[in-house]
Amino acid sequence: MKNAGICTKCHSSEIIRIPGNVGAYGAGNNIIAGRTNFSAVKVTRYICASCGYTEEWIDNSIDIEKLKKYYSD
Repeated sequence: MKNAGICTKCHSSEIIRIPGNVGAYGAGNNIIAGRTNFSAVKVTRYICASCGYTEEWIDNSIDIEKLKKYYSD
């Protein structure tokens, strides 16, 4: 849905993008990758306005690397 702009379930092109955010005490659509809110990685949601199917994406490649480093064994 992110790249093609089409729902993979029902093939609708009515896609809603909800940007990730970081609120107080870690609230919001994010993943904490450290000890503070400053380490949070924002997660963007893509929602089909026709069937309700959702996907979540990390939009920033730097944030993906941050998650790899923090959560790898």
